[in-house]
Amino acid sequence: MKRNYWAAIALVLVAVVWGAAFVLMKDAIQRQPLFDFLAFRFTIATAIMVAVRPQVIKAIDKELLKKGVILGLLLSGGYITQTIGLALTTAAITGFITGLYVVLTPILGWLVLGQKAGAKVAWGVALATVGLALISINGVTIEPGQLWVILCALLFAAHITGLGAWSKGLNAYALTVVQLAVTAVVSWIGAIPDGVQAPVDFDGWFAIIFTAVFSTAIAFFVQTWAQGHMDASRVAIILTSEVVFAAAISVAVGQEVLQAKTVIGGLIMIAAMLLVEWPSRRTKIE
Repeated sequence: MKRNYWAAIALVLVAVVWGAAFVLMKDAIQRQPLFDFLAFRFTIATAIMVAVRPQVIKAIDKELLKKGVILGLLLSGGYITQTIGLALTTAAITGFITGLYVVLTPILGWLVLGQKAGAKVAWGVALATVGLALISINGVTIEPGQLWVILCALLFAAHITGLGAWSKGLNAYALTVVQLAVTAVVSWIGAIPDGVQAPVDFDGWFAIIFTAVFSTAIAFFVQTWAQGHMDASRVAIILTSEVVFAAAISVAVGQEVLQAKTVIGGLIMIAAMLLVEWPSRRTKIE
């Protein structure tokens, strides 16, 4: 149980870092193509993790490599489809639909893994979805871009579900390295055809280094480790707090004005996390 608590705290910190990264990337991506940004980000992150622990290469056996490649493809697919959707619809709609992975994760866990999600998880999913809606939605229209983002949410949910099912018993560090390396390769495949474009200024490089070290290398390792100690549905709900932190940080640095619905939505999402993670004597999903 103590490991579950530490895993929950670690995931909240990951959400904080991802929220900060969103603010940094907002400007950086406008000056550098997204595929190129992701290629540099994930390549640097992979190189850092290998440099810190070179022996990790020896820990990559056939089973870990197979699972890591599949998870990496799901992860990279999520980023790509989200980007396509963002180009075709608004950021608010993209953010909300991406957040549907909160709902899709327990559904996939039920359909694919036969996991049962009881009342606490069901209410937590409902609350988190309402919170996301209040924070992100400014009106809904039916358009092609939304279909791409729905696919993005499905891929992210599949990644979280797969990570929860496969991370137990595997070397978390090695599994993280494989996933990041696969995402880097996929990103380079998208970046190379029109010519590789490096960051044009200090701010661009700072955004890449920050996201590579904190939002990627450290964050994904923490997520992989945490999912070895708690179920995928709870992980998904906690990680949605990224939206809350992104909103708070963007307000703090003056990127946007705080609205009442943002505050209410953030409080509802925090309530969802507390509900799902409230201490329980049971070991199964509540």
